[in-house]
Amino acid sequence: MPIKRNASAHWEGSGKDGKGTVSTASTVLNQTQYSFNTRFADGVGTNPEELVAAAHAGCFSMKLAFNLQGAGFTADSLDTKCTITLDTDSGSISESHLVVTASVPGIDQEKFQELVDDAEANCPISKLFNTKITVEASLA
Repeated sequence: MPIKRNASAHWEGSGKDGKGTVSTASTVLNQTQYSFNTRFADGVGTNPEELVAAAHAGCFSMKLAFNLQGAGFTADSLDTKCTITLDTDSGSISESHLVVTASVPGIDQEKFQELVDDAEANCPISKLFNTKITVEASLA
């Protein structure tokens, strides 16, 4: 059965001088500010790339946890950072780079890497992207 989630954006003004807000149905984001400066400079607020990075890090971590569970392991911790690269010349996301550090009792590096590779390829957010995805994985 399909699960649907939603979020909304409101924008006022021009691309460079305007401003907007994003909100999620869960209200975790509730009229959170974004603008040209939060996307292309160091303004206070969020931006689409930061939100995509959070989604990819969270999705990848959960898929890896399921992979570990399926292989008979349980992570003490999975810490994933995602860096999204926005190519401003082409106006596209050119890369999503994941760095995961894990504490998984009893697993060896080879098995861990196999499960990481599967999570990279098969988490739903990875499947959504039409860009290069890279991962660095290490066991703590």
